Amino acid sequence: MSTLNPATGPFEQTLRARLPEAAFRPLTPAYLEEPRGLFKGQDGLLVAPRTVDEVATVIRACAEARVGVVPYGGGTGLVGGQVQPNGPAPVILSTERLKDIRAVHPSENVLVAEAGATLADVQQAAADVDRLFPLSLASEGSCRIGGTLATNAGGVNVLRYGTARELCLGLEAVLPDGSIWHGLKRLRKDNTGYDLRDLLCGAEGTLGVITAASLRLFPRPESVGTALLVVPNPSAALDLLALAGSRLGGGISAFELISGTGMGFLAETDCPARAPFADLPGWAVLIELGLGAGQAAEAELLALFEAALDAGLSSDGVIAQSEAQRAALWQMREEIPEANRRLGSVSSHDISLPLSVIPEFLTRAGALVADLGPFRVNAFGHLGDGNLHYNVFPPKGRTKAEFAHLRAEVAEAVYTLVHEYDGSFSAEHGVGRLKVGDLERFGDPAKLAAMRAIKQALDPHGIMNPGAVLRQGV
Repeated sequence: MSTLNPATGPFEQTLRARLPEAAFRPLTPAYLEEPRGLFKGQDGLLVAPRTVDEVATVIRACAEARVGVVPYGGGTGLVGGQVQPNGPAPVILSTERLKDIRAVHPSENVLVAEAGATLADVQQAAADVDRLFPLSLASEGSCRIGGTLATNAGGVNVLRYGTARELCLGLEAVLPDGSIWHGLKRLRKDNTGYDLRDLLCGAEGTLGVITAASLRLFPRPESVGTALLVVPNPSAALDLLALAGSRLGGGISAFELISGTGMGFLAETDCPARAPFADLPGWAVLIELGLGAGQAAEAELLALFEAALDAGLSSDGVIAQSEAQRAALWQMREEIPEANRRLGSVSSHDISLPLSVIPEFLTRAGALVADLGPFRVNAFGHLGDGNLHYNVFPPKGRTKAEFAHLRAEVAEAVYTLVHEYDGSFSAEHGVGRLKVGDLERFGDPAKLAAMRAIKQALDPHGIMNPGAVLRQGV
């Protein structure tokens, strides 16, 4: 791969001659920051193209001049993929002006959106034609659909609807040489060779820039029900998931494991949400159903709770009786990450595991972490698809700074155990720049070799998101 040049001087003049003045924006600090504060981006040239042709113009110029490009969506990524902390000053390519909903086809259950449309924009456009776009994230008001696809975002509804990649039918994208791939098809079946759609979804901007996507829509459930059920332990939570599956099949939209530690963090950090229990349980699950006409979700949840009670899988629970109560239960779940942020974790881990090993993993991981220090663990997340957020915190009254020297040891212990169980060190957040070393250590050698070969073939000069996913120059 070539040595890159900075996006300054003659290059900037060349690019300004090729693009309208409206494509250039002042570089404010927000474009150089990421939510966890682990990376600080360096100054660069901020460009916000309005069309796919303008994106192609930018990439073509960067390819000619060997200038790096950092694609920037909503800036909500948690692994540093949207900022470049070192190297020659890059072009920061924001998709914020590519925000149109180009078309909606209700009869096909398809919506075509540009990359800069927020996830909330896409959800609303689907709702306007009585359809559902089921991808749901806490950052949906600010994350952009191009970024959610580039990182293959997950969220709370993966159990039923799949990840972002599975919700995408086709893409329009600009490849590293500036050519435009017109792959914006609305087909469920297209067996014509290598699938560039699946390759670009999850590539984190290292193989091109997504500019638009054809997205799958679904009928809106006629009856939605939400319940928070107390379980004695994670093993019982898995048994409850199996019981719910046998009774309700594909009607389960979400199945979230929540720890008493996480519920307690809400009050400890003065978050508005609260768990609806006077005495916090050790564990609970948040279940949401979406059922068709003629089915009553609340009644089904009540029957499920009674069956779980009889089987010793649950001892208490709350079934939402109104939309306000449903929203309150989800607010509790969605504010747990904010409570975590306010406390400050020593080490955070976005992991996935085979479902059956999760209870044993939690026991063993807890013992390993306890051997390293007097930590508190908040393990929570998408139990239905095996994705846990395993976050380690200092004791109450102490700060993460006091334990910063142990961060690497904690992460090493957690990820080594995940690897032993044939899990993944990154379930839904991606690799970005934060986990490049983890990919090198835990990634399959054959897969890594194939990834490097693909990167070299499509981006021989290494201009696309340098240093993300794969180490630059390796």
